[in-house]
Formats: sequence, C-alpha cells, structure tokens
Amino acid sequence: MSATGSSSLPEPESYRHLVKEVRSHEVAIAELSNLPDSRAVYQRNGNLFFRTTAEKATMSEQKQVDMVKSKLQKLSS
Repeated sequence: MSATGSSSLPEPESYRHLVKEVRSHEVAIAELSNLPDSRAVYQRNGNLFFRTTAEKATMSEQKQVDMVKSKLQKLSS
C-alpha cells in the first residue's frame, strides 16, 4: 500500500505547485496592469533584474501563465 501511496503523492503536490504558480503570475499581471504606462519596472531574469516597460513585463508574465497552464493540462490528462 505504501508503494501505491508514494507514487500518487507527487502528482497532487506538483499540481498544487503549478496552480500556485499560475495564481502568482496572474497577480503579477493584475499589478502590472494598474501601473501607468510611463512607469519603468524591473523584471527578474535568472539572478539579475532588468529594467523594462510594464507592457513587456505583462507579455512575459502572460507567456509564463500560458506555459504553466499547458503543463497543468498535460498533467490532468
């Protein structure tokens, strides 16, 4: 029974992790949409932060959401 239980545990945890990641990116998109267009933002790329526009950061976050949602879809199928 423990072998069956251990094999089924990673899926729910990874699913929850991906859902949290989607929510995190959606919150970032909502926050970026409330900034004025002239406001510069900093976007993390690895261990460094780069200055960019809110529009470019929003597009990047949306790509991340789409990528994570496709992972969720593959996991649930």
